[in-house]
Amino acid sequence: MRRAVLTGPGRFEIEEVARPAPAPDEVLVRVAACGVCSSELAGFAGDAGDYPRFIGHEVSGTVVEAGPEVTTLGPGDPVGCWVTSHGYAEFVTVKAAWCFPAGGVPLDEALAEPLACAVNAVEETDVRLGDDVVLIGAGFMGNLVQALVGLRGPRQLIVADTRPDALARAATLGATRVVDVRSESLAAVVAEETGGRGADVTFEATGSQGALDVVGETTRMSGKLVLVGFHQGAARRINLAHWNWMAFGIVNAHYRDVDAIMRGMSVGMRLLTAGRLSLAPLVSHRFPLDRVNEAFETARAKPEGFVKAVVTM
Repeated sequence: MRRAVLTGPGRFEIEEVARPAPAPDEVLVRVAACGVCSSELAGFAGDAGDYPRFIGHEVSGTVVEAGPEVTTLGPGDPVGCWVTSHGYAEFVTVKAAWCFPAGGVPLDEALAEPLACAVNAVEETDVRLGDDVVLIGAGFMGNLVQALVGLRGPRQLIVADTRPDALARAATLGATRVVDVRSESLAAVVAEETGGRGADVTFEATGSQGALDVVGETTRMSGKLVLVGFHQGAARRINLAHWNWMAFGIVNAHYRDVDAIMRGMSVGMRLLTAGRLSLAPLVSHRFPLDRVNEAFETARAKPEGFVKAVVTM
C-alpha cells in the first residue's frame, strides 16, 4: 500500500509499505479521506518536531477487517475515526472504539475528529437559548462552531473575519450579522446589536493575537470567552487585569482526554448522519495522495473560497 511520510519541511514523500494487520481490538480501514488539520501546518513548515513524521488524524473510510475482539463493526461499514498518526495512507489500523458509523454521509465529509472539537467547545460552553454570541474567525472550525451554536437557538450570532468570502459563507450559514474587522469595529457593532450589554459568549477561532486583543471588548461582565483557535508560535498576550475585573469565564476548548474526544465524535457523527449538520459546504478542496504537498500548501495559503482541504485515496 501507499502512504505519505513527511521527510522534511514542506516535503512529503510517498512510500510503499506492507498493509498493516489489526490488533484484536482494532479494525483495518480502507481510507477514503484524511483532513488537513491546521495543527499540522507548523510541522509541515518545519516549526515543530523531528523528521520523518507520519501525521494525519482526521480519517474516514470503510472497514475491511476486524480484530477478533471487535463486535461492533464489520467489513463494509463506513466510519469516521480518529487515528493518532499515519492517516495519509491507503489503509490504517485504528481501535474500533475510536470509529463511529458514517451512514450515508459522503466519506470525504465524514470528518469525525474535527467535529468532536467543535461539539466539545459548544457543549463545554453551554450556549443557552436566547444568548448573544460572537464568533471571531469564519474558517473551518469557526463554521463548525457556528453551525452547532445555531442548533442551540441564540438570539444574536455575530461573526467577524477579515475575508469577504468567509463572511459571505457565515451569512449563508445563518449569522445574524457579519463584521469585516478591517473596516468596522467589532466591539462597536456588538455594543449596538446587544444594547450596550455585550455578548454572553465570545468564541475565538483564529489562533491569532489580534483576536485575543478584542475578545475582552465584546463580552459582557461574567460572560464567557472560549478559546477554539489553535495558538502556535510566539507566546500570546492577554489583558489579564481587564479579564479579571470583568470576571470572565474562560473555556479552553482543546481536549486531550480520550473519553472527551470520543464523546464529541459520537455526538458529531449522530448529528451528521441524521442530517442535522453538513460538511458539504465546508470541504472545499480535495487532493489525491500524490498531491499531498499541494494540499498542505493550499491549507497554508488559504486562497479565496478555501475552507478545508482533504487528501483522498
